[in-house]
Amino acid sequence: MKIALIGATGNVGTRLLDEALRREHQVTAIARSASTLTPRTNLRSVDLDAQDGSALAAALSGHDVVISSAHFVSFKATHLLAAIKQAGVVRLLVVGGAGSLHVAPGVALIDTPQFPAEYLSEASAGRDFLNDLRNEQTIDWTFLSPSAMFVPGERTGVFRLGQEELLTAADGKSWISMEDYAIALLDEIEQPRHSRRRFTVGY
Repeated sequence: MKIALIGATGNVGTRLLDEALRREHQVTAIARSASTLTPRTNLRSVDLDAQDGSALAAALSGHDVVISSAHFVSFKATHLLAAIKQAGVVRLLVVGGAGSLHVAPGVALIDTPQFPAEYLSEASAGRDFLNDLRNEQTIDWTFLSPSAMFVPGERTGVFRLGQEELLTAADGKSWISMEDYAIALLDEIEQPRHSRRRFTVGY
């Protein structure tokens, strides 16, 4: 499969890149400094600013699916969707955030008193991004939210999937490694089960 990966040099992006190449997909890595990535089989790197809609559309053209691993505060859904439509791609997977997941009926994690203030802007922009996707009628999108703690770790392949509620392990911890998150997202690419929906992954 031909995959365009926006934000390929970030913490999550590099794990997604590793997982996609492990599965022998053809990946176009898109980032301002994508050319700094180590050359590998099935990898093509494109240096560009994703804010340039025309350049982004040109880079996305010819791919089967787009993965966006960009920060929400600087990359709006309307901008991305316009570029994808211009490129003629119909499938999008988004690295989401945990802030919009529910911790109680009608209560999102972002709206709880204990939500860290330093993450508020990004989480709020992520919720807006998801809401914009939910109004999208053309693109086949999927938004994968991690658990509350989203950190580098091990690739175990052992995790749980959920829908709108924050997943919490038996010890009360809500977390997922970036490596296992990448497995869940690539699984969704290969065997779609959450078309035009959000889902989540955690231990």
